[in-house]
Amino acid sequence: MTEETLLREQICLLAKSLFDRGLTGGSTGNISARTPDGGLLVSPTGTSFGRLDPGRLSRFDVNRNLIGGDSPTKEMPLHMAFYETRSTAGAVVHLHSCHSVAWSLMPQVDEDNFLPPLTPYAIMKLGKVKMLPYYRPGDPAMGDAVRGLAGKRSAVMLANHGPVVAGKDVEAACNAIEELEDTARLAILMRGHDARMLTDQQIKQLITHFDVEWDE
Repeated sequence: MTEETLLREQICLLAKSLFDRGLTGGSTGNISARTPDGGLLVSPTGTSFGRLDPGRLSRFDVNRNLIGGDSPTKEMPLHMAFYETRSTAGAVVHLHSCHSVAWSLMPQVDEDNFLPPLTPYAIMKLGKVKMLPYYRPGDPAMGDAVRGLAGKRSAVMLANHGPVVAGKDVEAACNAIEELEDTARLAILMRGHDARMLTDQQIKQLITHFDVEWDE
């Protein structure tokens, strides 16, 4: 089995896991990963994470020409913006996960640091998450907004829409976006309570010890 075949299988396996646990439903969400030759494999437009076909993933060459598979997700500008601005990005995942979207609707959310410091894990896996304004799904302006961050963020939250995370590989990206959703769920559960947040000193220790990208 070639590296690309294994990657195709892994993309579909992880996407189905996200779907089966209700992290994105229907035909929502999209996922992409770099291939060994520098191209991309991308989930096709209108497909369900629960039923992706490894052989029908959209295949792009190193020059980003579509060379095989079905037509790609309409969110390609969003994916491309991460690959173009973050050399470490090996995969990008975008979900319509319920709790993160719900948290984006709350008026008290910090747009520059979307997730409150409730646990160490979101800090370790995501760094600071930037909340971007609402854009129409598929709007190329989303890609422009990500490029405007100049590669300083591995994760963004699209207001009223869903999270997008870039990781070193497809497993890392999926793990990180799950952490984003879990932290948003905790934030909603703790809303209205006097929750004990991590202190600034504890956050600094995490950033230093785990070499976390933390855009000031």
